[in-house]
Amino acid sequence: MTTPGPSVTQARRRAPARQGTLREHNLALVLRHVLDAPAAPPSRAEVATATGLTRGAVSALVDLLIGARLVAELPPTATARAGRPAVPLVPARGTVVALGAEVNVDYVGVRALDLAGDVLAHTVEDGDFRHSDPAAVLARLARLVGRVRAAVPSDARTAGLCLALPGLVDRVTGPLRLAPNLGWRDVDVAALLTAHPEVDGLTVRLANEADLAARAEVRAGVAGDSFLYVSGEVGIGAALVLDGEVFAGRHGWGGELGHTVVDPRGPRCTCGASGCLEQYAGKDALLRAAGRDVEDPVDALLAAAAAGDEGAARALVSGGEALGLALANVVNLVDVERVVLGGIYAPLAPWLAEAVTAQLRTRVLSAPWARAQVGVAAGGAHAAMTGAALVVLRAVADDPSAWLPPAP
Repeated sequence: MTTPGPSVTQARRRAPARQGTLREHNLALVLRHVLDAPAAPPSRAEVATATGLTRGAVSALVDLLIGARLVAELPPTATARAGRPAVPLVPARGTVVALGAEVNVDYVGVRALDLAGDVLAHTVEDGDFRHSDPAAVLARLARLVGRVRAAVPSDARTAGLCLALPGLVDRVTGPLRLAPNLGWRDVDVAALLTAHPEVDGLTVRLANEADLAARAEVRAGVAGDSFLYVSGEVGIGAALVLDGEVFAGRHGWGGELGHTVVDPRGPRCTCGASGCLEQYAGKDALLRAAGRDVEDPVDALLAAAAAGDEGAARALVSGGEALGLALANVVNLVDVERVVLGGIYAPLAPWLAEAVTAQLRTRVLSAPWARAQVGVAAGGAHAAMTGAALVVLRAVADDPSAWLPPAP
C-alpha cells in the first residue's frame, strides 16, 4: 500500500524560512491585523506591538501594502504620549474587489465587496430555478457578473469570484455533487461559468450557501465565535462555526440539516428520501401548510400571521417545532450553546423562536445546565453573497505579496 506524502501545507511548514518566504508571511500578518482590527484603526506602533515585529519592519511592510493599494492611511491623530501623532491604518477602499455570487431556488445574484467591507455593486434577479438547466441558469448569472463588474470603479482590481450553491459542493472548485431543489447532479459549475466572457480571467471558487452565510455572520460579530447557523430557504442548510471557523466536514458536505429525518413515514422529499425536515419547515412547506401558493413571498405569510390568520400562525408554529426537533439532535451531538436563525427564518423568528426553544429545552440532555440560546442572524440580506466575497478577500489577505507592484 502506498503511503500518501505530506500535504502542501505540511511541506511549507517543514520548509526552511527563506528571506522571501519570511517577508510574505509578515506581509500577511500585518495586513490581516489591519483588516481584522475590531475597534479603532491601529497605527504602525500598535501593529508592531500586536505582531511582535519591530517598528522598522512594520513600517517597511506597511509601505509595501500602501503601494499595493491594500492599506490606506488616515489623517494623524494626537496621542497621550510624547512624540509624533499616530497615523491610523485602514483597509483601502475601492481598490480590490471580491465578487460573491449565489444561485438559489428562487433567485440569482452577485455582490461586489472591497477590502473595507463596503458593497460597491449588487444585483439580484428573481426566478424559479426548480429542476432547471444548469447551463441556462449559469449563463444568466454570468450576465449579472458582467453587470456588477461594469459598476465597480474602473481602476479596481477584481480578486476573484466565489459562488454560493444550495447543495453538496466538493471543496474549493467543485464539482457540485447534488442540489436537490435545483435538480442538479454532478455539474462542473466552474467550467460552465468560466466559459462566459463576463467571467473571463476570474478565479472561481464554489461553496455551500449556508457555510458562506455563516462566514458573514462571523464578520457581523453578534453571535460570538462558536454557534450553529441555520439558513432557511426552500431548502434548509446549516453551518457549525467553531472559534470563528466553519467546520464543513471531510468533503465540505456538512450542514445538510434540511435532509435530516423528522418522520420516516412523512412526505417524499426532492432528495428521494421521505420525511426530511425541509418538507415540514422549508419555505415551500410553510406556505403550503398555511394554504398559500409557494410562489408567495415570505412577507405575505408573515403579514397573514400578524393579521390573525390562524392557518398561517399554525403553520409557523408547526414548522418551528419540526425545526426545533432537528436542531435538538444537532445540539446533543455537537454541544453548541447558540443557534442563529438566518435566511427566511430571520424575519419569521418572532413566530418560530418560541417553538424552537421549547424543543431545545425539552430534548437537549444538557439543557438544565446550559440552555442553547436562539438568536436572529445579523449578517444582513443575501448573507451568502457577502460570505462568498469574504472568502475571496481572505485569499488576498493570506497572500498580499501577489498584489505588490513589480519591483523596479
